[in-house]
Formats: sequence, structure tokens, C-alpha cells
Amino acid sequence: MAQIIDGKAIAADIRREVAAEVAALSSKHNFVPGLAVVIVGSRKDSQTYVSMKRKACAEVGICSVHVDLPEDISELALVAEVHRLNADPAVHGILVQLPLPKHINEEKILSEISIEKDVDGFHPLNIGKLAMKGREPLYVPCTPKGCMELLSRSGVTVKGKQAVVVGRSNIVGLPVSLLLLKADATVSIVHSRTPDPESIVRKADIVIAAAGQAMMIKGDWIKPGAAVIDVGTNSIDDPTRKSGYRLVGDVDFAEVSKVAGYLTPVPGGVGPMTVAMLLKNTVDGAKRGIVE
Repeated sequence: MAQIIDGKAIAADIRREVAAEVAALSSKHNFVPGLAVVIVGSRKDSQTYVSMKRKACAEVGICSVHVDLPEDISELALVAEVHRLNADPAVHGILVQLPLPKHINEEKILSEISIEKDVDGFHPLNIGKLAMKGREPLYVPCTPKGCMELLSRSGVTVKGKQAVVVGRSNIVGLPVSLLLLKADATVSIVHSRTPDPESIVRKADIVIAAAGQAMMIKGDWIKPGAAVIDVGTNSIDDPTRKSGYRLVGDVDFAEVSKVAGYLTPVPGGVGPMTVAMLLKNTVDGAKRGIVE
């Protein structure tokens, strides 16, 4: 049976480390890191994510700056709001909750965030630096960074290993493949146009599943002993649950847990790490301001 990687416990460790750093900043330099979380409109799922992030800030002592904007705000007014936060010295990180309403160009808004405050790590300059050898981005996207942290804190060696990333999104697949490359893995990316994906996944010592397809990766896709990080969160019908559904990953947990060496569960694997890394990025940004 695979060793189950407890993302909840590892994320709790990181939050404790971040809380200690925040307390040290407060006592030494008499200042508190600030994270502005911007939400446009009233999408239920976005509100849930935002309240989770704000609560996490409060728990570690980061000052959460609430920016709640109406659904019909113009793109120009939203850009002005981002510029205001860029100029605010009490704000060290800016996070714009996606998706934005249809009439707003997401790429335009994200590229207006100051690279020094881009705690989500999605600014083209941060992604560009991540892609280049010998360059370091100011911030690394939170979910990919969380995946790497799960591997390293579980004692999984990345250097010299075969890694396969399933999925090529800007948010997870692409940046996590760049991080694995930086950590000296040999990296392949499998996506919707890849013929015979299982034959490629089967060669992997490390699998990062981020395709958004419920239970797509079966036990016979996995090399015995491989480390499998499941980023997927998919809801499937389950009449036995009060809600009528349950959450599953991109990996068939029951099958893969019999073959893999390490495996993250869904929920309780990558999810808690994303928020923990956001807090870490915010504190790192605040510390960088002091050093400079």
C-alpha cells in the first residue's frame, strides 16, 4: 500500500512556521504583512475560496485587506483599484480571485498587478523567470509550489527522476513542469492530444495529475513505488451522501493506492497546501521589502 501524504498535516506545519515568521516581523520591525484579496461579483464558489483565504490570514496574523467589488464594475475601474493596491505600502501581496466576470479581460488585470506583489505568481514576468535557467521568479504559483513541498517534506527525491505531468494549464500543469525541471527531473507533459498517455505515465517515478478528469489515472498506469500527487478536484454523483455528491481526484485512489509508493488523497492532499503557500508567499514578499 502507498504511503498516504497528509497534505492537511504538512500545511498545518507550514502555517505554524509562517505564524512564527509573522510574529518575529511584528516584534523586530513592528510591522505586519498585508494581503489584499480582491473579489468581483458574488459567485458562491469564489466567495467560499475568498473567505477561506481571509480566515487563513487571520490565523497566522497576516492583515487581510478586503476588496469586494460589484459584478458590473468596469475594467478601467478594476485596473484603478489594482493600481491603488500596488501603491499601498501596507499591502505586500495582491490576489484577484478568478474567474472574473465575462466583460473583464483577466490577462489584462493580472498583468497590472505589480510583480513585487504578485503572490499568486501568475504575472508573465514571474512565469518567464520560472521558465529560464539561472533566473529566479519573485513568486512561484501556490499550487505547483505546494506540490513540490509535499514531495520534499515526504522525502521524495526529484533530482534525476522521470516526472510526468498530466495536464498543461497555466495555473498548475505548466508551472509545475517548470519547477520539476528546475529541480533536475526529466519531465514529460501529457495532455488531451497525447496518444496513448498511459504508456508515458507508466515510466514515471513522479506523477503530477492535474487534468481535471475524475479518476482518469488507473492503477495499471502507475509504475510500482511511484510518487503520485493528485491535484484534481472533481465532484461526482453519490446518492449515499447528504450533499448528493463527493469529491474525487484525477487519480483512482482505490486502485493507485495499491501500486504507488506515495499518494495524496482528495480532499486533504494538495488543497490545504495551496492556501499555506499563499501565506508563505505573502510573508516572503513582506520580508523582501524590509531587506531592500
